[in-house]
Amino acid sequence: MLEIWALCGLTLAGISVMSNDAVQTLGTFMASNRQTPWWKLWGAASVILVSTILYSWFMYNGDISFGRLDKIPHIQVEWYHALAPAVLLLLTRFGIPVSTTFLVLSAFASTIVFEKMLVKSILGYVIAAVVAYIFWIILSKHLDEKKKVNPKHEKGWRIAQWCTTGFLWFTWLSHDLANIAVFAPRQLSLEYLVGIITLLVVTLAYMFYNKGGKIQQIVIEKSTTSYVRSATIIDAVYAFILLYLKQMNNIPMSTTWVFVGLLCGRELAIATIRDRKVKKVFPLVTKDFMKMMLGLCVSILIVLLVQGVS
Repeated sequence: MLEIWALCGLTLAGISVMSNDAVQTLGTFMASNRQTPWWKLWGAASVILVSTILYSWFMYNGDISFGRLDKIPHIQVEWYHALAPAVLLLLTRFGIPVSTTFLVLSAFASTIVFEKMLVKSILGYVIAAVVAYIFWIILSKHLDEKKKVNPKHEKGWRIAQWCTTGFLWFTWLSHDLANIAVFAPRQLSLEYLVGIITLLVVTLAYMFYNKGGKIQQIVIEKSTTSYVRSATIIDAVYAFILLYLKQMNNIPMSTTWVFVGLLCGRELAIATIRDRKVKKVFPLVTKDFMKMMLGLCVSILIVLLVQGVS
């Protein structure tokens, strides 16, 4: 039986992860489908969410984290473990896109594992920024993302966007479900599985109904993310980078850092293409980076707290 602190941590983690990181993943999808009723977008995302969780549950013998918690054994959850997702929920209210991986898993991971998570996340940020910069420099020579889509091709682009979003959503979940599953036994019973699925589906409904909340502003303030072609391409590039990093090893990592790195590289590429001064883009990039550092500092404080009281 899950103890009270484990149940609190699981609930807070489910709500905070969906409210923070999930918006970063589905943000371009929401931004470019503003005319579509929210419940249709929620329905599509929910089908993939449930399918992904069930796939991991069956394939990994009751584990919904895709085996990403192999190096973080299940322990008795105390109040200070549940504090991490509570802090994340608070930061989400202020629209700060911090890393749920660092904030949540830092309370459970050993120092060695935490260091490996940090190194992999930094690598993910660099890879995403470099790939995005090169990709959008090349793309600009062949496609104008802001140009109105030919009516003959609009349906094709819309279908492509829904498909890439589905692929990205699955890939992201294979990374970040670990941030929720860490509070639960590694082999979930059917009852707990149903409970977790219900929690996440309901939270996802609120996220779509609320149009992503304050975190969504991080996405829509970036250049052309509300255009269907831009959203499709961003989602596809993001998904393949996450897939590559997932196949690298089972060490958990920050998908938020990858996302911010991707948008950073893209914004710098767009500035280069349009002969804009980089210093005009720098404040936007720096703001996102400082928010990442804030999340990392809070994570380190949580690690120190856990080590001090445990």
